[in-house]
Parts: sequence; structure tokens; C-alpha cells
Amino acid sequence: MQSDPQFQTLTRIFEAALSRIDPYGMLVSRMRVQGTRLVVELEHARHEVDLSRFSRILVLGCGKASARMAKAVEDILADRLPEGMGFGGLVCTKCGHTEELGRIEQAEAAHPVPDEAGVAAARRIAELARGADEKTLVLNLISGGGSALLPAPMTYADGGREVVLTLAHKQAVTRALLACGADIREINCVRKHLSELKGGRFLRLLAPATSISLILSDVVGDRLDTIASGITSADGSTYAEALGIVRGYGIAQAIPAEVLRALELGAAGAIPETPKEGDAALAHATNLLIGTNHAALLAACDMARDLGYNVAPLTCLLTGEAREVARFLSGIGQDVRRTGMLVKTPACVILGGETVVTLTGEGKGGRNQEMALAFLAEMERDPEQGRGIAFLSASTDGTDGPTDAAGAYASPLMLARARAAGLSTAEALRANDSYHFFEAIGGLYKTGPTRTNVCDLHMLLVE
Repeated sequence: MQSDPQFQTLTRIFEAALSRIDPYGMLVSRMRVQGTRLVVELEHARHEVDLSRFSRILVLGCGKASARMAKAVEDILADRLPEGMGFGGLVCTKCGHTEELGRIEQAEAAHPVPDEAGVAAARRIAELARGADEKTLVLNLISGGGSALLPAPMTYADGGREVVLTLAHKQAVTRALLACGADIREINCVRKHLSELKGGRFLRLLAPATSISLILSDVVGDRLDTIASGITSADGSTYAEALGIVRGYGIAQAIPAEVLRALELGAAGAIPETPKEGDAALAHATNLLIGTNHAALLAACDMARDLGYNVAPLTCLLTGEAREVARFLSGIGQDVRRTGMLVKTPACVILGGETVVTLTGEGKGGRNQEMALAFLAEMERDPEQGRGIAFLSASTDGTDGPTDAAGAYASPLMLARARAAGLSTAEALRANDSYHFFEAIGGLYKTGPTRTNVCDLHMLLVE
């Protein structure tokens, strides 16, 4: 890929976005100790708390960025955290996303399908939460991925019989939701109605402690009740809605009977709902949003302008089927090149958000790689229309689906390589095998773990 200057340009733009949303940098620039007060200063909000009111500070967290955030908290609070590994608290992050910490312990677990390590971490974090009292200040470090990384399957009563949901149950329902094309809001709606911690239930364990949750958003629209399944937020969704999602996607028979029964009982009012606005558990909790996809998009725009491009930021709320979005963006690229519609060339069109993929095959890939493959397929229909156009779609957390790539790159050079290798875009799309397709032609974009997570960025260059 070294010979493709457009790829180098796109990666520079993407890396500028990553720099802007680095959790460590965001926290150390926004949070400080002034005398006895802890101050968090955001663009549109300021929060202060008097540390002298508390005898203990406890740090808890989950998500792909939680270890990076914990590193910042250790540096900001310095000697205010108890000495010794683990005495300052515990965060659970995705395998490979750890940091060098001295006082806050970190656990590693699987994502996007939860594993036993996540279950064990959830139990330990729940135990620490129960030990917090009115003299404890709890700092919750929450980021995308927290829902899968902190699985706490619920136990419920069914006709006098105790039913214990297991990790296998949670894994099965997660796989079914991912495969059917459900979006992250729908997935989290179901998951938090099967959890002991999600949907604000974690706050019931923390009470009566005071808590401040520092949150990095990985969901379109930045809804606090959706990020990490709203672990520290009031939940606006219901069991009835969760049951409707399962039935609406036609996966009721694909999930375990115990899971379906829990949703049915909850919808009937036989299982207590998640905390709603006004619940006593929310009285001492503050949620602060510190990083978003919008911030990443603005940084990408700044870099593109610095590189001499006319920039058109379209949205940071992009959703939909990855293939359909690719067709839409291909059309925009052709309009820009031919008529200057939207923006004059040389142009860089930038969008943020998170798409979905409805699986039809058993290949390997992720939503960003699928989008790049579908974009390349559009280019293949009329190579002349793709002249001078290049496209990069990538996840800000560095992992697109269950792969080691952040995303993939589409351009006339990639199309030429695919043809020379005898590869078919249509066949790869049918198999959902975008990873192996781009691996064969050098089109994968690999950043390694970025330790941040604010959805995806999609960038279109038109020379």
C-alpha cells in the first residue's frame, strides 16, 4: 500500500481523529484537582465535587477505553488513590487493550461475544460496588464495548422455580442479534433486560455512594441509556420493547427458551423493570459525556483541510445496512467528481456513525470491511466512474467485527489488484468474506488496539 498516496492521505486523516479522541488526553485536559475539589470541565458543562466529604475514592469501569481512562485517573488523582495494585479499583477492558497501571486493577475479557472472564470481572466489580458507602466517591469509567465485557446474567423466578441465566445463554442471544442485523440500540435493549447490572441496575448496587461516570460514547446519537447498555443511566426501554425486538427480527426460536421466557415474564410485569427516571438509585449519580463521534469527525475535517482538501462533513449519525450506505456514498463520489455537487474537488467527504450487516454467509469480516467491499463492487460496475476516487471505512477502536483490522480501503488500485488475483466482489459479498478479500490484495487497514471507541468514520477522497 506504500505506493498509493490516497491511502496514506486517508490514514493521516483518520489518525488525526484518533488523536483528538484519545481517552487519556481528553481526561487530563478536562479533569483536575483544585485544592480539595475535583473539577471536570467540559465544553458545555462543569462538575465539581468536594473530595474532603469522602474517606475513599473507588474507580470502577468497563469498555475498550476503560484502561486508558484509568491511566489518566491514576495520574490526575496521584496519591489520592490507595497504594497497591487493585486497591484503587477495577476496570474490565477488551483483551489486548490494557495499560500500565499501578493502583487500579484491570481485567481482560472477550468482545463482542462475552466470555467467562467477563462474567468473573462483573462479579468482582459488583462486589466492590456493594462495598461502597456514603463516604465513598466512585468514579465509573465507561466506554463502548462495556456491555459485552461486563456480562452479569440475571436470575429470575418462574412459577416458584428459580431460573439462572448463564453465559451460554447471553452468548447465544448476542450472536442471534448480531446476525439478524439489529442495531446497537436494539441489541442493548435486549441485553440490559437480561442483566443484573445493565440498564441502571448497577446504580442500585452503588447506593448510597456518590458516583461520577465519565463516559466515552460509541453509539449514534450519544444516548446515555445505550452506551454500555446504560449501566449508570435511567433506562427508557422496557421488557415489552425487548420482546418486540426479538419477535420482530424473527429470532425467537434462535435464542434459548430461558431467555425468551425472561422477556415474556418481564413484559407481563412478573420481573421488576430496570430503573426509570426518578428512581432513588439515581439520586447520587452524575453522568458526564467526555468524548463522541462528532469530536472525531471535526478532527478529521481539520486534518483534511490542512492537507488541501475542500471538506464536506455530512453527518455523525449515519446508520443503515453497510452495503446500502456504500452505494449511497459511491453516488456522492461520482457527483462530486463530475459536477462538483456538494463540494468542489479536490474533495474529502466525511461521515461518522455505525452501520449494520445482515449475514448471508459464513465468511470473516466486519461492517467497515463490508462497506468498503460494497463500495469496490460499485466501482467495478463502471471503473471509469471510480477514477480519482478512494474510500476508507474504519472503526475508531481498531477492531472491525471479530477481526484484527479496523476497516478496509477501496480505490481503482484495489480494484486492479482484485482483478489480477481473480477475486470476485459479488462472491465475497455473498459469503460476507470481506476480510479475506482485502487481505489478499493488501486493502485491510490495521491500527492495532486504539484504546478508544467512538463508532466509525467513513472518508471519501475525490481528486
